[in-house]
Amino acid sequence: MFGLIPFNTNSIDNKGDGFGNLLSDFFDDNFFTPFYKEANAFKADIKETENEYLVEAELPGVKKEDISLEYKDNNLTISAKRDETIDEEKDNYVRKERHHGTFSRTFYVEDIKEDSISAKFDNGELIVTLPKLPKTEEKVNKIDIQ
Repeated sequence: MFGLIPFNTNSIDNKGDGFGNLLSDFFDDNFFTPFYKEANAFKADIKETENEYLVEAELPGVKKEDISLEYKDNNLTISAKRDETIDEEKDNYVRKERHHGTFSRTFYVEDIKEDSISAKFDNGELIVTLPKLPKTEEKVNKIDIQ
């Protein structure tokens, strides 16, 4: 079944018959897309204040020691690893679910005081504070026209 993942290729000719419509609806549907996106990504918001940027990333099920932060070449990279196992036994049913994977996101944020970046992780939410460099006034040399 995993070989039949719809990618919205529109490869089925829809000739107006019922069977063609059925095939077209099935193969052109983006049903599996949210699962792939959600499995390898996380939600993040970036707020800008007068003095700093705040990056708020939701990382449920991730331990603090499994998170890596890096700021290089004006790019903030948040990487995380998730290893989660659920074991449940009821009556004659045994259920084991495992979620393993690594994921990362990179955000372009410039004019940051690199030595003052801080981060806090609490209840699955990572908050990264990126202080801005002080604004320098552009010096304009006025040239008199003769």
